[in-house]
Amino acid sequence: MPRRTGPTSPDLSTTPADEAREAEEHEPPAPHRYRARLGALAAGAVPVLAFPAPGQAWLAWIALVPGLLLMQRAPGGREAAVRGWWFGAGFILTAMYWLVPSIGPGLPVLAVLFGALQGAVGYTVHRLLHPPLTARRALLALVVVPAVWVSAEYGRSWPALGGPWALLGATQWQHPAILGLASAGGIWLVSAAVAAVNTGVLIALTAVHWRPRAVAASAAVLVVASGPLLFALREAPAGAGAVTVALVQPGVVEDPQARFDASARATAALVGQPVDLVVWGESSTTADLDHDPAALDTLRGLAATTGARVIAGEDARKADGRISKDAVLVSPAGVVDRYRKIRLVPFGEYIPLRPVLGWVAGVSRAAGENRAPGTAFHLLPATDRTGAPLPVGALICFESAFPDMARTAARDGARVLVYQSSTSTFQQTWAPEQHVSLAAIRAAETGRPAVQASLTGVSAAFDAQGRELARLGTDGTGALTVRLPLTEPATMTWYDRVGDVVPAGALLITAGAAVTTVAARRRPRTEPRPAQPSVGGR
Repeated sequence: MPRRTGPTSPDLSTTPADEAREAEEHEPPAPHRYRARLGALAAGAVPVLAFPAPGQAWLAWIALVPGLLLMQRAPGGREAAVRGWWFGAGFILTAMYWLVPSIGPGLPVLAVLFGALQGAVGYTVHRLLHPPLTARRALLALVVVPAVWVSAEYGRSWPALGGPWALLGATQWQHPAILGLASAGGIWLVSAAVAAVNTGVLIALTAVHWRPRAVAASAAVLVVASGPLLFALREAPAGAGAVTVALVQPGVVEDPQARFDASARATAALVGQPVDLVVWGESSTTADLDHDPAALDTLRGLAATTGARVIAGEDARKADGRISKDAVLVSPAGVVDRYRKIRLVPFGEYIPLRPVLGWVAGVSRAAGENRAPGTAFHLLPATDRTGAPLPVGALICFESAFPDMARTAARDGARVLVYQSSTSTFQQTWAPEQHVSLAAIRAAETGRPAVQASLTGVSAAFDAQGRELARLGTDGTGALTVRLPLTEPATMTWYDRVGDVVPAGALLITAGAAVTTVAARRRPRTEPRPAQPSVGGR
């Protein structure tokens, strides 16, 4: 009897190059290809339902599975990468649809650009998870697929490309126990955890043998349990005091002076209340407070009568002729300090490569002229009503999307994170809810309470673990007053200490997988050796 020899299961490091070539030589007919790609485009919209405002956070743990399944079942790596690209484009189009008034036809371009980053996810899923699936490849996939996903998110988070928005981990903003992961590795670790569980679900659904299914199930349980474990291990604030903050929300008021007056009336209503700090929204005044004595006198008077310093949002043309956005700290004596917004909104506050892309302003509400950015971040030296120091990390609107800026504020000694916002252009969309969710995540990452004051809502406050304490929705006006428990000034989360080690590790894993794949594809094609009869008739 001839001795039977069975094929070995391929993995990331040993898959023969001819296997990939042969798979890509058998492309399906064009109609079938485009049906699958359109399916991937539609599947990209599914995870968006887990974000605000739909808010189906539970869905995030399985929402990637339809798209991953299409990538897994692609006939070859190239087609899987294309499906990943279409999936990413569908995600961006759906998650950021509200940008259409601001950038018009630029949104499809953005979707194609950012969607391309997900092509690496498609290729990785196909290479590691195509049948027959082994326990070894399942384990590799549970590490490599989340790493590639986080690498793609980190890539599109580069400020020059627009910055981090709609990161997968943000779906869990209302679940402080899950956000325990953010205190260790930032939003990136939460994204990695959600991507890992989705990968595990895909393996459990498609693996034939019990071993890869067992590996996937065990990994998913451990990942889901790690967030609550870290949350439980975090020390709650104790004996560090508290401050009362008032968030002023005038509502939808188009006229700049009327908006200023509405904010002043809401602040005046606080007289007699024990308020330590009053925060106005972004662009709450268009007066240059260094050269407009009437507006400054109003703010000085409010600081004197309420007993609380006021942080106003200044959106004004300065003496040099340029417009900038500043957070201005005002006391009864006048302007104490100001912080100028560093990271501007692409197209909303400046147009990248304006000589080339300036035409976008003619077909949308993109910036008619570029705002002047600030040059460096620093804390505002606020004090509470007793005069005790209350250093504030004041950041403006879009800057709440950047984990590194909140981390810098925490490391510099901020007791409170303050975000000023204006989302009036997007009032009836998902944007206000998406925006306010970021303050909860920054609070959990840094171990600092965070507040957001928005002109038109949502204004909200969160404690140092990301739990919501108070909220004023887009249909509300007035002043929202909240008592914030403080943490000790020297308190640091793991993320404060180590920074972005998770995306750095993800990039290293992604690069290692890429090198291994290229090396495997360069191996010479080998023909299978015919089975030889055994000696002795065995």
